[in-house]
Amino acid sequence: MQPARTEILSAVMPIVDQWRHEEGPLLPILNGILREFGYVPREVVPAIAEALNLSRAEVYGVVSFYHDYRENPPGRHVLKLCRAEACQSMGGDAIAERLQNLLGLKFGETAADGSVTLEPVYCLGLCACSPAAMLDGEVIGRLDDEKAREIAREVRA
Repeated sequence: MQPARTEILSAVMPIVDQWRHEEGPLLPILNGILREFGYVPREVVPAIAEALNLSRAEVYGVVSFYHDYRENPPGRHVLKLCRAEACQSMGGDAIAERLQNLLGLKFGETAADGSVTLEPVYCLGLCACSPAAMLDGEVIGRLDDEKAREIAREVRA
C-alpha cells in the first residue's frame, strides 16, 4: 500500500531541505527520495520544483530520463536484465524471453503479488560475462536457462 500524499510530502520535505542550498541539488534530492520510498512519487514533483525554483517539467524531465527513478513502487525484488548488444549476441534475447515467461511479466511490469519488478537496462558493465542481469543490486553473469529458473524461484519465494 502506498503512503498518503501528506505522509509522502512530510517525508520528502526534510530531504529537499537538506539539499536545496547545495550546488546541483536535484539529483541528491531524487536519490534521497528513492532511498526513502524505492520510487519517486509523482506528487513530489511540484514540491521539488517550487523549492528549487524549477519548472515541474524540468524536474519531471530528470525523473523520466533516468531509469532508476521509477514512478511506482517496485516489487520486493528488482530484476534488471541487460539488453545491450554484447548480451544480446551471447543469447540475451532467449534468456529475456525465458525470464519473461517464467515470471509472467513483460519489461517494466511488477508482478500482481508485488514479488518482483522486471526492468531492462542497457549495460551492466559485465560484457565479458554476458548475458548479464542484476537482482536486487547484485550482478549475475553468464545467464543460462538454469540460472533463469533459479532467479524465478528466488524472486517468487
